[in-house]
Amino acid sequence: VPAARTFGALINPTNNNAESQLKDIAQVGLTLSRPITVLKASDEHDIEAAFATFAEKRVNALLVGADPYFFGRREKIVALAARYNLPAIYEWREYAQAGGLASYGTNLLDNYRLAGVYVGRILKGEKPADLPVMRATKFEFVINLKTAKALGLDVSPMLSARADEVIE
Repeated sequence: VPAARTFGALINPTNNNAESQLKDIAQVGLTLSRPITVLKASDEHDIEAAFATFAEKRVNALLVGADPYFFGRREKIVALAARYNLPAIYEWREYAQAGGLASYGTNLLDNYRLAGVYVGRILKGEKPADLPVMRATKFEFVINLKTAKALGLDVSPMLSARADEVIE
């Protein structure tokens, strides 16, 4: 959303990673020299109120923080972003598959498979303390062109070419 001048972020304050996400968002705001309206939501009412506030503050683009609670309500969150005509990016591809504009993050299924490998090793007798710490190394970028069109956004061919998946 190249014309965006005001940004928003939706964070769940009950998430263990909320403080880390807030610090990262504050750093991005400084880097961009732009204010970022950060709203916190931990229930259905908070989510709806947050989107109304983003609209009231004329937020042009939104980041929805990675959170299991939000993930479970992704259809509602995506619908609210559409209702308020608010371009949003999310952590996981399932949001873009549900109609969100874009996602950039790790693949949840890959993460679950990795966790299963760890569990298997532990069940076979390996000590958890002896297992290496592993982090996701593959990130995927998904763009939903149907949503971009509904939002009145043009997605450049170069951006589409960089995406791991383009939903048409």
